[in-house]
Amino acid sequence: MISNYLFGFKDDLSDSLPIYSEYATLFKEIIRKLTVHHPADWKIINLVLNNNQFAEHLKELMAKKLIHFELISYVYEAEATHRLQPIAWDQKTDELIEAVDFSNRIIFFPEYEVAMSESKIFYASDWNNNDELVYFAPSVDKITLFIDSVNDKLRSVLMKQVSYMVDTDDGVKRSNIGASDLITREDVFLEPTLKRDIFRSIDEFFKKDSNFFEFYGLPYKRGILLYGAPGNGKTTLVKSITGTVDAPVVYWQITEHTDSDSIQEVFRLVNSLAPAVLVIEDLDSMPEYARSIFLNTLDGSQSRNGIFIIGTTNYPERIDSALINRAGRFDRAYEVKAPKKDMRYDYLVRLDQQKIFNEDILTIIAKKTRNLSVSQLNELYMSVALNWHYDGELRYEEVIEDLQKQRKHAEKKDWEDEDSSIGF
Repeated sequence: MISNYLFGFKDDLSDSLPIYSEYATLFKEIIRKLTVHHPADWKIINLVLNNNQFAEHLKELMAKKLIHFELISYVYEAEATHRLQPIAWDQKTDELIEAVDFSNRIIFFPEYEVAMSESKIFYASDWNNNDELVYFAPSVDKITLFIDSVNDKLRSVLMKQVSYMVDTDDGVKRSNIGASDLITREDVFLEPTLKRDIFRSIDEFFKKDSNFFEFYGLPYKRGILLYGAPGNGKTTLVKSITGTVDAPVVYWQITEHTDSDSIQEVFRLVNSLAPAVLVIEDLDSMPEYARSIFLNTLDGSQSRNGIFIIGTTNYPERIDSALINRAGRFDRAYEVKAPKKDMRYDYLVRLDQQKIFNEDILTIIAKKTRNLSVSQLNELYMSVALNWHYDGELRYEEVIEDLQKQRKHAEKKDWEDEDSSIGF
C-alpha cells in the first residue's frame, strides 16, 4: 500500500499551492486534535452512500442517546457552536429545541473509532466557502462496521414508529409518527374478508424465514393498492400495520414536488431498511413527468427486494393503468368501501364511551347513515355529543341529514345551491 504523499500536511505549500494549503490546514488540525484525544493512524474517508438520509438518521440516534458520541472540539470560534431549530419541520409553532449538529464540530464515536466533522473551508483567493461533511477513521473496516451498526440501530428505532416523508419544494422532508399514534388491528374497521386477506399477506411476507416465497419460487416483493373514497380507514390500516409488523415502515406522501430525485431517495432509504413496508400515499398525485422513473423503479428487481409496498388513492380513475396491469408493480387492488350497517353499529358502540345512545337509537343511526364514511361517523358522534353536552338534546336526525347532504354534494362536486353555499 502506498504510505507516502506527493504533497503532505507538513509541507509549506502556501506559495506553490495556496488553495490546497488552506484546505490542508483544516484537516491537519482536525487529525491532530483527534490523535491527541485518541491516538490512532487517522485517515480521511470519503463516504458515499446510496441512502442520502444517513446523516439525519445518525443525528436521530444521537439525540435519542442510542449511540455514544463525544464532542472533541469546535472548529472555528467565529462560527456558531449551537443550533436551535423547530422540533419538526412541519410544526405550526415557534417552539425550538437544541438540535444535534455536526456543523463546526469534531464528533467522535469511541465504540467504533470513527469521527466526523462538517466544517466550512475558507478559500482566501475567492472566498468561496462551503460546508463539507467528512469522516475520519484508522481504516475502511472501521467505517463499514460503523455504517452497519447505525443501520441496525435505525431499523430497531423504526420498528416502533413510522418514518413520514413528504416531497416539498425544498427536497424530501422527514418526520416521525411515534408509537403513541399507532393503533391495533382491532381498531381497523374493514370488511372482514378484506381485512383478513391484507393482514395475512403482510404477516406471511415478514416471517423471519420467508420460507413461503422460497418454497414457491416467488420473488421476495409484493405490492397492493388500496382505493376508495376518503375517510374509510386506509390511513388507519397503515398505522395498525406499523404497530403489529416486525419491520420498519416508511410513509411517503406524493405531492406536486415529487420528482426523480425524491423517488430515488425514498427507495434508497427503504432498501437500506429492507425487509420493510413502503406506504405510498395519494398515488394519483404523482406528476406526469415523474411517472416514467417511478414505474422503472418499481420494475427494478434490486430496488424492490424485501419491500412490501402499499399504495393508496382516493381517485383510482386517475391512476395510470400501467401500475396495476403489469405483474410485479401492484399485485392486487383492494377497494376500501364505506362501512356496512352492522359495521356502522359496532363502530358507534365503540365511539359512545359515555353511553349517550340507547340500543334503539344506535339501530336507527346505523340504518340512516348508509354510505357515510368512518370519518363522517366520527363527525356525527362529535356533533351529537356537543348537542348533548350543552343542550341535553341529541338531535342526531338533523346531523345525519346534513352529513348525507354533504356527501351527495361531494359526489356530484356541486356545492353551490341555496342550502349549502358559503358566502365570502
